[in-house]
Amino acid sequence: MIVLAGASASGKTEVAKLLAKKYGITKIVTTTTREKRTGEVDGVDYFFVSKEEFEKMILEDKFVEYTLYNGQMYGSTKDQIANDKCVVIDPAGLRSYIALGNKNIVTFYLEADEKTRIERMIQRGDKPDKIKSRIENDRIAFKKENIATVDYVIDSNKGNSVEKVTDQVYKIYTSLQK
Repeated sequence: MIVLAGASASGKTEVAKLLAKKYGITKIVTTTTREKRTGEVDGVDYFFVSKEEFEKMILEDKFVEYTLYNGQMYGSTKDQIANDKCVVIDPAGLRSYIALGNKNIVTFYLEADEKTRIERMIQRGDKPDKIKSRIENDRIAFKKENIATVDYVIDSNKGNSVEKVTDQVYKIYTSLQK
């Protein structure tokens, strides 16, 4: 399993989409309480649920990990775990996947500077107040000490295309599966 971590707009979701399209590595569909963005599809991009439904799922022990991020709940359910899958998570989620003890889980941190990430958020239509909030939250959540357990760090700044980053992730992942 490929685990992708990184700050907002570091390229995680785009890499996950390209891993699926190019290599057949399907993205785990995570569950969230946040609103759908334009073009997102329930059950494809995320499972969009109410806060009440999410809390019920916690009580039913359905999650490998879950977190509160930017005022919304996100989590990956146990029934989504499999080899040749990909998940996009935060540092706390990363620790939960590592705790599973599965040798086939390979963790990646996609690193992009704030300027690049802000430009990407503007391009995808994020509102200025959301951009500011994400950047401020990411400065805390994605400190180097919070991602110390990651297997590989990949530069995902503008100079590295999503395709190049995706190819790097896939090459490393498949080399470890032999």
